[in-house]
Amino acid sequence: MGDGMARWFRSALGTGLAVLIAAGGMGCGGRKSALLLERQARGPIEEEGAVAHQLAWVLDPPTQTKTQDDIEIIVQHAAPAYLFRLFNNKQLFGSYAGLNPYFPEQLVFYIKLANHSGKVLRMDPTQFLLLDDRGNQYQSLSTDYNNALAESKAPVGTLTRGVLDDAHPGYFGVGVPVGKIIGKPQQRYALLQMATFQGGRVYDGVTYDGLIAFWSPHQEARRVKLVLSGFKTDLNANDIPQRSYDVIFEFAVRH
Repeated sequence: MGDGMARWFRSALGTGLAVLIAAGGMGCGGRKSALLLERQARGPIEEEGAVAHQLAWVLDPPTQTKTQDDIEIIVQHAAPAYLFRLFNNKQLFGSYAGLNPYFPEQLVFYIKLANHSGKVLRMDPTQFLLLDDRGNQYQSLSTDYNNALAESKAPVGTLTRGVLDDAHPGYFGVGVPVGKIIGKPQQRYALLQMATFQGGRVYDGVTYDGLIAFWSPHQEARRVKLVLSGFKTDLNANDIPQRSYDVIFEFAVRH
């Protein structure tokens, strides 16, 4: 490579890296994802300042089982110690193991569902709710939400998954694979994708499990309800459910 070409390469690469770093740095003091601009609880606005705090939650009973229409559902409070053990399991997560992808300001549940109904069950965990005895309602937090939250907390220079995924030869005019040079910080996203309780169909005979997270409820809450809402069954020939129901789990709370 001649001196002129080398200087151009370094200049172009430096420009590309600068743009990438600036894009990643937006998470710290820059623009936030629209997902993060909504209120953290649907309830009295004066309660908002007391939700999403770092608290050591103890739920009683920590594990509950309910059966409805031959569908068995187990719900367990996934405390920090549980999450630490789970996400350090290299047999499960391989090279991605070692990071708890959830945040201390969140309350996480493990859900296990076994369908013995002889029917197809359809569900949407984005509709699951957490209620506290202060009059607040919390929506479940999606993988994309937690990923956006992680990016907003990242220090300047941390690159977003979207920028990295788009990086390719010719990106920003740089004739090298920029994404490969910098690396892809996908550990959190990968763990969330693998561990989150996802929506869709669960066929007869299938046992399925995963995690679901909410913002930590009001710090003075003493009871919470986990509402697994919108379980749909009896799908007709047009795939329209003829029946829908909720399954509710109640917990006493202490810190």
